[in-house]
Formats: sequence, structure tokens, C-alpha cells
Amino acid sequence: MADLRDVLLVDGYNMIGAWPDLASLSQIDMNEARDRLLERLADYQAFTGRRVIAVFDAYRVPGKGRTFEQGRVEVYFTREKETADEAVERFAGQFRRKRRDVYVATSDFVEQSVAFAQGALRMPALELLSEVEQSEREISKRIAEQARSESRNTIDGKLTPEQLRLFERWRRE
Repeated sequence: MADLRDVLLVDGYNMIGAWPDLASLSQIDMNEARDRLLERLADYQAFTGRRVIAVFDAYRVPGKGRTFEQGRVEVYFTREKETADEAVERFAGQFRRKRRDVYVATSDFVEQSVAFAQGALRMPALELLSEVEQSEREISKRIAEQARSESRNTIDGKLTPEQLRLFERWRRE
């Protein structure tokens, strides 16, 4: 079955460098910063329904590239001598031909321009951060509302007054 969701292509290291909390974390542990980005993108994907593909540059790493899923986010490490920009541009062209909205999240102006020329929509890093934070607030709000409604979900809310009186009489006897 074809996946007809909108696609968000994320230049992973660009986001890490642009999001303040991840930038400071990357100075200590780049793997942890990458994992934290992927966790937040997974929550964002679940909230928006968009398909999220995070692309990481492995330009100087020998090999064919690597693809895997982490938290339902597709993670792509580029091939040797391929930059993340080139991979994002290639993906943007491929997905655009399949009649989907394609968003490219990066603060690299050249990459934004090339993706836009291919019909993709641009999303600067801080705009994506704003959307991710808004989705996190909305998720927290929904969880809190659900917890409140579940705590009030008592049997006396489901019974008629006559049934309540009957049960109360039985309890007292």
C-alpha cells in the first residue's frame, strides 16, 4: 500500500547545530544529541502524521550509506562522498514526483533554494523547533486532560439516581 503522507526531510546535523539545547549537548556527546533529536522528531511525527526522514552526513565515512528506523523516524546516513544536502535534494525530487507535500527542514539557504526549485516547501531549523515545541505542549495538554477525565470516570457518573439510591440502601444494610 502506498504511503501518501506528507514528508518532512530533516538535515539532522543542521538541526543539532541550530537548536540551542542540542547544540550544547553535541559539545558533550554528539550521539546523545542525535538520539534526542530523533526522539523529538518521533513525537512530532506521531502528532502531525507526517512521514519524517532524518538525513545525516557521512561524507567522509567509507561505505554505501545506512538506513534504519528509530522511533518510527527513518534515519539515513549518506553514502561515501555524498553530503546530506545532496541526499535531501535527491529525496525531495523523488517524493515530489509522487504528489505529496515535501518539507525540507534546514537553515542552509542553498539547500533551501534547491529544494524549493524542486517544488519542496522550506522550513528553517528554528521554525521546525517551534513546531516541535508546540506539538510537545499539545501532547502534554492532551495527556493531562485524559488523566483528569479518567480520574473522574467513576461508576456513579454512569448510574441513574434511582440506581445510586438502591446501591446506597444495600450498602447501609
